[in-house]
Amino acid sequence: MRLLRYLIVCGSAAAMAGAVTFSGVTASTVAVPARASHAPSARFLAEARAALVHYLRDHHPRAMLAPGRARTIGNVKAFQSYNWSGYVSTSATHQAFTKVSGNWTTPSVTCNAEDQVTSNWVGLDGFNSNSIEQLGTVSWCYQGTATYYTWFEMYPASPAAVSTSLAPGDKIAASVTRSGTSYTLKLTDSTHPANSFTKTATCALTKCPDTSAEWVSERPSFSIGVAPLAHYNAFKITNGSQTNNGHTGTIGAGPGLNAVTMVDATGIYNLNTVSTLTGGNSFSTTWKNSY
Repeated sequence: MRLLRYLIVCGSAAAMAGAVTFSGVTASTVAVPARASHAPSARFLAEARAALVHYLRDHHPRAMLAPGRARTIGNVKAFQSYNWSGYVSTSATHQAFTKVSGNWTTPSVTCNAEDQVTSNWVGLDGFNSNSIEQLGTVSWCYQGTATYYTWFEMYPASPAAVSTSLAPGDKIAASVTRSGTSYTLKLTDSTHPANSFTKTATCALTKCPDTSAEWVSERPSFSIGVAPLAHYNAFKITNGSQTNNGHTGTIGAGPGLNAVTMVDATGIYNLNTVSTLTGGNSFSTTWKNSY
């Protein structure tokens, strides 16, 4: 297993957000992605999974918002973040949210020599709290090869990778449901059912405030920086839903609606773009740059 190598980007914004690389490629270089020519072996997938789990054990899941005031466009607040993109519904009331759900098709990624990663998920908390309860899919460019996994994270534990047979194009339905202090995290892969799982856990009301619901594309962040974003084809959430204060509605029907765009460490350019909502429950993010 290769040792992880880190790239430090100069500048005040970079000092706050940083960037991580695993191959020594300079921040100004964006290599042309190259797809692996053959399917990885079971041994390689197991090694990649072990590396991913090790890599994510120091993950800091909270949204790292770029400095500056959010812009308001209609009823939507627009934020910039170094590690998140997508939509977030927020509430000032603790324990407001009891469920979040969404569907998507696992996006493919193209890889170069640099280790890169992107994760797509739905979850509760993490936007305005330190806790997070989430699950989804992760695409991991490991030693130049694309690998795909289902995963979950339940505060205060680190993320856990579940499968090694997830494939691009797999149809995913995911949800987090809370009843009191009990959480049920459920993911269904209707294309390859072996990747499906249900996990249950508990979190004290004082630790998990449930003040936000999220539908997000993410590049994992750490105390020393943020991982390069893997070059993915468009990620699209459909049937996005949330339940707050006993009322179930679409993403757009949430009590506070926020659109989040991922930006580079300097805040000068976007790493992806986020579409407007369609029907209140669907949107897509499109890759632009890795870091």
